[in-house]
Amino acid sequence: MRGWWREIAGLVLPVACGGCGRPRTELCPACAAVLSGAGEGPRRVRPSPEPAGLPVVHAVASYADAVRELLIAHKERGALTLARPLGEALAIAVEAAAGPVEGLTDRPLLLVPVPSSRRSVRARGHDPTRRVALAAAARLRSAGRRARVVPVLRQRRYVADQAGLGARGRLENLSGALEVVPGGGRLLGAGRVVLVDDLMTTGASLAEAARALGAVRLPFIPGIPHGLPAGSAQHGFEQRVAAVIASSPASFEINRNSPRSWIVAGGER
Repeated sequence: MRGWWREIAGLVLPVACGGCGRPRTELCPACAAVLSGAGEGPRRVRPSPEPAGLPVVHAVASYADAVRELLIAHKERGALTLARPLGEALAIAVEAAAGPVEGLTDRPLLLVPVPSSRRSVRARGHDPTRRVALAAAARLRSAGRRARVVPVLRQRRYVADQAGLGARGRLENLSGALEVVPGGGRLLGAGRVVLVDDLMTTGASLAEAARALGAVRLPFIPGIPHGLPAGSAQHGFEQRVAAVIASSPASFEINRNSPRSWIVAGGER
């Protein structure tokens, strides 16, 4: 019965792979394999030039061909069913960024999505990064890792459309644009934070998000050994890792050819 209804739906509302256009499937096996890294696994990526303050970023796939089409289909064309496979890909990058579980008392992973502007959310009818982050957290939990989405970042001023801007223009456009919501510091101290986004191009968004996290003053949180009396403000939060689904192909090449390419999850940060 279910297959029959799918056939009828396919006649009325044709279904095609969001990556390659193959009919009668929302995501074909070939595009799914590319989205999950095509056997290469998550890798550290670096844009060039690399913006100051950019955390260590891991990505699963290159932003090209099928992966580019899948991200655009989800973000701009309302293909919301792609959120689950995109979230599964993001979860792979998050695990690489966070590193291995540190014993039975390992702190939960806190996925902090880079926020979209209210204008973009209204235009699209959804927040694509947050939706994918929620799917990634669900995938991580199903694999046995404690994880949840903590949307503590927001835009504090108007930000122009990033499309068409170069690396310098994006940095200037985003400089000082984000902030942590009131009370967000306490949430950040409850686990291991991983900044997440669907895509990295110049790294400007992730660098600004990391700066905003670093500007917050953490309240006293039991179990964090800073030797401060109860109620004292702790140092600003230092954001070190981030995860994205895709990054520009050149950012993979730069990392592969860099003498520092050994710096991955678990290494120097």
